[in-house]
Amino acid sequence: MALTERTLIGSREILADGQIQVRTDTIIERDGVEISRTYHRHVVVPGQDLSVEDESVRVVGEAVHTDAVIKAYRDSRNIIIGGISDGGTTD
Repeated sequence: MALTERTLIGSREILADGQIQVRTDTIIERDGVEISRTYHRHVVVPGQDLSVEDESVRVVGEAVHTDAVIKAYRDSRNIIIGGISDGGTTD
């Protein structure tokens, strides 16, 4: 009876603002038959270092995270952060 564990990228979802939601599946198999699967999710934001990501996520990020998308994302975050720091208003 051999137990094996493997991981794979189960899904990649691109949000309107360029964020990539990544689901990593960890699969446990006994003699080649899946007996367990767990999920871990994380988000890759425009401008984030892609070198630590799975190759399939890097390819998507390199295509989606253009200079314009990175700038728009950072600008939108600055508005939100600015609104929080000045008492919650964005005026």
